[in-house]
Amino acid sequence: MRFLPGLICLLPLLSPLAHAELIDDVNDRGELRIALEANTPPFNFKDEGKLTGFEVELGQQLANELDVRADFVVTDSSDLLSGVETGKYDIAINHIAMTPDLKDRFDFTEPYIQTNAQLIAQKEEPRSILLVQSLTEEKPKTAPAVDLAIPFQKGNPAFHASLEAALKRIKADGRLEALEQKWFGADASVAPKP
Repeated sequence: MRFLPGLICLLPLLSPLAHAELIDDVNDRGELRIALEANTPPFNFKDEGKLTGFEVELGQQLANELDVRADFVVTDSSDLLSGVETGKYDIAINHIAMTPDLKDRFDFTEPYIQTNAQLIAQKEEPRSILLVQSLTEEKPKTAPAVDLAIPFQKGNPAFHASLEAALKRIKADGRLEALEQKWFGADASVAPKP
C-alpha cells in the first residue's frame, strides 16, 4: 500500500506510452478518414452528387497503399483542421499550404504539389491558409511558391512513416503525375528533394 501513491504519480508519465498510434487506429477501423470541403474544382468537388477531383483520387490511392478504404468526410473550413487536430479525421486533403503556424499544430507529409497561387487567410478562428486559386488559372508573377501537403495529428511517427511511404510510391510509379495531367493538364508536382 505504501507504493500506491508513487504509482499514481507515475501514471501521467506513462499515459503517452499507452496512447495508441494513429496507424493502429486506421488499421483497426480498416479505413482512412479524410476530411475535405468538396467545393474547389478541380481539387475536390461534387459532380452530380459524387465526390471527385484530384485530391479525392489522391486520397483513394493513399488509402489503397495503406491497404484500407478511403472514408471521405465533407466538412467546412471551421471543422476541417480542428477535426484533424482532435482526431475526428485522420488527415485533411484540401489543398492546404504548409505554413509556420500550421507546422506548429500538425505534422505534414512531404508536399504533393508546389505551385504559385494566391492565398486567403480566413478571418474566423481557427486561422488557416487555404489555396483558393486553381492551378490552371493565370497567376501573378509575384505570387510565392506554395507547398501543398497533408496534415495529421502530431506525435504519430509510425503513421507519418506509413503515409509518407505511400505518397512516395504514388510519386515514384507515375500515378501522381498522371493525376496532375488528368486534372490540371500540367505537371505541378514538387521536384524530388535530394
